[in-house]
Amino acid sequence: MTVLEVCDGYFSYGSRRIFSGINLELREGEIIILFGPNGCGKTTLLDCILGIHSLEVGEIRVYGKSMADYRPHELARRMAYVPQIHERTFPYLVREVVLMGRTAYISPFNGPSREDHLLAREAMKDVGIESLQDRLYTQLSGGEVQLVMLARALAQRSPIIIMDEPASHLDFRHEIMLLEKIASLVKERGLSFVIATHSPNHAFYFENNGIPTTMAIMNEEKIFAMGSPRSVLTEETMMKVFRVDSKILSYRTGRKKSGAIIPLATIPDGYDDK
Repeated sequence: MTVLEVCDGYFSYGSRRIFSGINLELREGEIIILFGPNGCGKTTLLDCILGIHSLEVGEIRVYGKSMADYRPHELARRMAYVPQIHERTFPYLVREVVLMGRTAYISPFNGPSREDHLLAREAMKDVGIESLQDRLYTQLSGGEVQLVMLARALAQRSPIIIMDEPASHLDFRHEIMLLEKIASLVKERGLSFVIATHSPNHAFYFENNGIPTTMAIMNEEKIFAMGSPRSVLTEETMMKVFRVDSKILSYRTGRKKSGAIIPLATIPDGYDDK
């Protein structure tokens, strides 16, 4: 089942075009990885998908219905968001922040129900932050806050989760734990993800673990290449898009074929690599 579509999307800031001709299709239990250099429009595209900005041309459909036809609380029950940067403006307890993920299900005249509290606790357990629940989230590290934001998204119980650089503040262990958690949510719950990242090996990780993964490489206001990570993450693509000399590794673990990318060196602008 198709859960999210971007159809011929175009967006600009005044006379500055950010992207055009964007077409994406996300199905249930799949991941789309948005990858590309700084300023290529990944975050702006996510903002359009979330309804923060509106496409100037094109349409975004969620479960076959135009986003424009959804009320905010209806859309929140279908899509959750894990931001790259979160401003901590008030010293809420961690459990209170995670409980905010239930807002779309709570009437303005009622407080959180017992079920809401149970789902929030379950979400904290899912990402391994139960021990933080009574801490002030203004006193957490950047990586810990990122895990709190993921728990809040899980408490929201939305089938689509949008993530912008979710591992940017995580140490190596917690980065791998995050990828493992995303993979298990896809396999066990059938959740769907759109993830913007600067790490091409995130895409390889999901593909290596049998997750249906589409990689959309954005560059120069459009999608430069799209397909499975193994088909679009090539040494030639890394050279053209990033001016980085790299090596794509292909190896087997048991019967499973896996891939990874190793950066070797940047190539100076103007250097003719043909």
